[in-house]
Amino acid sequence: MDDLNPQKNRQIRLLLVDDSPVALLLLRRALTQDPQIVVVGTARDGAEGLRMVHELKPDVVSTDLHMPVMNGLELTRRIMAESPRPVLVCSTAVQSEHTTTVFDLLQAGALDVFPKPRTGLEDSNLAELIRKVKILSGVKVFRTRASVSGDLAAGTAPSGQARKPQAVVIGASTGGPGALHALFQALPANFPLPILCVQHIAGEFAKGLISWLAEQSKLTINFAQAGEPFQRGTITFPAPGCNLHVGPSGLATMTPLDADSIGSSVDVTMISGAHYWGAGTVGVLLTGMGSDGSQGMLAISRAGGITIAQNAETSVIFGMPERAIALGAAQSVLPLGEIAPALIRLAVATHG
Repeated sequence: MDDLNPQKNRQIRLLLVDDSPVALLLLRRALTQDPQIVVVGTARDGAEGLRMVHELKPDVVSTDLHMPVMNGLELTRRIMAESPRPVLVCSTAVQSEHTTTVFDLLQAGALDVFPKPRTGLEDSNLAELIRKVKILSGVKVFRTRASVSGDLAAGTAPSGQARKPQAVVIGASTGGPGALHALFQALPANFPLPILCVQHIAGEFAKGLISWLAEQSKLTINFAQAGEPFQRGTITFPAPGCNLHVGPSGLATMTPLDADSIGSSVDVTMISGAHYWGAGTVGVLLTGMGSDGSQGMLAISRAGGITIAQNAETSVIFGMPERAIALGAAQSVLPLGEIAPALIRLAVATHG
């Protein structure tokens, strides 16, 4: 199945919810440049948006965060409870005092975030927004989201025997913030390995993502600093606008993203980690669209490391994990709720 267009001949019915008439006009003009996308309605607040969800039954809802009468967070909660469907957060709330609220929308059931245009959209940003809408239109959303907790299933987790894990490298895209939130919350404060994490996300939201994840995690979460070592019990993200590499001496190095890049590369970080840590590398590939991370997982597996992919049932989009599985790069396929226990077991087995 084509990740970018699962049903390319079907029209995508989109509802736009924003209290700014200028934003509604810009979004409508931009998105309807693609003939597959049809804006079936626009609403100026969450209450009107909820009514239109019930009446129009759109395939995707795009909502702002701050609106009168009913804000985007309450709208998302009501949609998930009453008429579940994919929700995209399109907001200018990228300042540090607002970004954690944006991620609360993801926790409430929204699937992705995108910075709202102020004057217009550059071609690359327009293409990415259209891409997100198309991908989300193919996602099945349920009232009760797939469980992210559970006991470790006997015989399904990877074994650390004969291998001594030295570091964990995690990659995620669409649906990743919620998955990472659940995963990091389940790891103990004394987790003995460094964790490198790459999440595809607009640079404007990166700082807010880290703040939001850190709120309930027992581990330290920060951006990489060039030339600094990766610390045990610390989760390190690429600096915004950069790819994160593990250098020859095991220190963090960074390179700027290409102009057409959708975000930091999972493959780059995983492959460089495999080169440095070899069989001591643990790769984890979570929910997301596309194929990023599949080559990195393959490099880790070929180096003798351990690889884990999230299963289809708990993935918002089973694109990246599916590609890794198809390549034979995923040694274990686990529900999200079983990945943290598996990592803990691997770490404890080799580090006590």
